[in-house]
Amino acid sequence: MSDKPFACEALLRKAAAHIGGETPRLDAELLLGFVTGWSRTTFRAWPERELDATLIARFSTLVEQRCEGHPVAHLLGEQEFWSLPLKVNPSTLIPRPDTECLVEAALALDLPANASVLDLGTGTGAIALALASERSGWQVSACDAILAAVDLAIDNAARLGLPVTVQQSNWFSDLPPAVFDLIVSNPPYIAGDDVHLGQGDVRFEPASALVAGRDGLDDIRLIVAEAPDWLVGGGWLILEHGYEQGAAVRRLLIEAGFASVETGQDYGQRDRFTLGRKHHVE
Repeated sequence: MSDKPFACEALLRKAAAHIGGETPRLDAELLLGFVTGWSRTTFRAWPERELDATLIARFSTLVEQRCEGHPVAHLLGEQEFWSLPLKVNPSTLIPRPDTECLVEAALALDLPANASVLDLGTGTGAIALALASERSGWQVSACDAILAAVDLAIDNAARLGLPVTVQQSNWFSDLPPAVFDLIVSNPPYIAGDDVHLGQGDVRFEPASALVAGRDGLDDIRLIVAEAPDWLVGGGWLILEHGYEQGAAVRRLLIEAGFASVETGQDYGQRDRFTLGRKHHVE
């Protein structure tokens, strides 16, 4: 294997050692792929392939930014979710793989072929777009309080050719009257004094998408309290939450009159979302 300073493998080894953290080699390969336009397979197949000085300079700049903590998704301007390439920017939360478990749960529900679905606090549009990509008959809409996030979600929907309607609203407050078969949300659920807010990628994500009061449940309380007025009889509410919040969210749903309340786990077998069903109106 070549140790030439301008060869892919040499650059990747050096960058990975500099980046550190949990996935340094992956981070380095993603950044180098972004700069060169080459796939990660190319680096493995031709480790001695050399880069010119201009590409190396661009790669080095990105590596330094990653070392400062900037999320890879922000540096690339894109994050994959549910196999959909989504544009991202600092105005929204970066979609996480574990949120795909919420999408799986929603798709497993016995809903009408033309179900009306609302994604609250959509951010990039990840959940709404994933659902629309799987259920062409569903009428999927989404909202976000932040105008920049609304614009981003609209852009992602247009780029992917998915018919998701997005508008600005602080939770339900600015939505026109309607009822839905399913409401989904990945709301802020981190406590304001959580030490993790000063660590990792979340340092570069908006606090409005992360923090929800002293115990992290303020926004979930609001959604649970207001959702019944926006659901059809038998309609479902699914909420993502922190891995230690399952019992608290179940209690909130039960106290609000929801039935069939259950908590689902993420890919790491940690509590990650809870769902409940509005009672049918007799």
